[in-house]
Amino acid sequence: MNKILTTVLSLGVAASAALAADGAITAVKVANVKDATVWAKAKFSSITLYPQTAIEFNDKKANVLTENMKAKKANVAAVYDGKNIALRVKWTDKTKDVEQCMVSDVYTDGFAVQFAGATKKPQPLPYIGMGSIGRPVVVHLQKATAKVYEPNGNKDVGMQINRQQAGVFLEELAVFDAKVASLAKTDYERVFVGEGFRSLTEVKDGSIKSNGAMTHGPNGWAGTLTRALKDDYVNLNGTVPVSIAVWDGSTMGRNGLKNLSAWVAITLEGQKQDVGMVADLTTGSKGNATKGKAVVEANGCNGCHQMTASDAKTFMGPSLKNVGGYSSAAYLRESIVKPSAVVVPGYNRNAHRNMPWYNLEKGKRISTMSEYGHLSKEDVEDMVAYLLTFKAEVE
Repeated sequence: MNKILTTVLSLGVAASAALAADGAITAVKVANVKDATVWAKAKFSSITLYPQTAIEFNDKKANVLTENMKAKKANVAAVYDGKNIALRVKWTDKTKDVEQCMVSDVYTDGFAVQFAGATKKPQPLPYIGMGSIGRPVVVHLQKATAKVYEPNGNKDVGMQINRQQAGVFLEELAVFDAKVASLAKTDYERVFVGEGFRSLTEVKDGSIKSNGAMTHGPNGWAGTLTRALKDDYVNLNGTVPVSIAVWDGSTMGRNGLKNLSAWVAITLEGQKQDVGMVADLTTGSKGNATKGKAVVEANGCNGCHQMTASDAKTFMGPSLKNVGGYSSAAYLRESIVKPSAVVVPGYNRNAHRNMPWYNLEKGKRISTMSEYGHLSKEDVEDMVAYLLTFKAEVE
């Protein structure tokens, strides 16, 4: 990591162009997104999903398994038909880990697609994962599941038949298996809305119409999500920002232990693009990463943040080891100049009690990080360019 980072920084200004974010994805206009043949017409693009490393898990085994976690490549395509949009995500995962009933120590593979919620102004975009006040998100989560013994689809253990008694109840077992094969409903699909940390809420009233699915093949998973372009929570048109996450059950992935992308721009074919958003999400920073490193060091950022894997762990602020992978340039600028714009409620339970992340002032959370609005725009942009180099290697 350090060797790569040193090489990147030595390139100076040219490094910024090389480290630009993933390009925009074109959603092809089709007659019906529910027609399985549309994916033959779709244009797949490669995006990178980075390890989420802001906070270390309090799980020793999981931390050992993910100590050298690398970034993943995923191929993503999108189509739309005027009423609905569909995304297809393909990623490598040699192990097939599925949700199992009545088992608490097995983790499942899965993926999620996040959309920015409808707001009067499309930018700035919400904080990835939970959204932020005034900037909501909608998260579609799909987990890999296997059919289990309940023909009524409710995971009713009382419906189970003891398979060891097959010699006695062979006919009943055959009837049961036929019901499971034809009727079992084990699809794990959830939809959440959030407008800041601790606000993530599952939508259960059917107001969001969507359908997700996962299939596993020799090279890994393919996940598909279909949802309406417009409902009470989103109004998708022109340029649609999305963020994609995947979980690997074999490394105990769950919750914040995952790989995720920064915001990615999906442009709807034939519609007017949001040029500013596309530029922000695809061009990275125009700053000088080498100068940015000097500015970061001069302002003591690593006194509160772990900057690289070789740095000592700090608990005053989140780790920045992969911040350049899943953050946009706009978010990094905001975090430097206005650190109180997005504040995580609650404190890091591993931190010293005298090192709070924020203080309450008149009921509002104010970050203990200093505001760097006094810095020149050039210095801030150089810092952003430097922070964008903090990315894990791709496996």
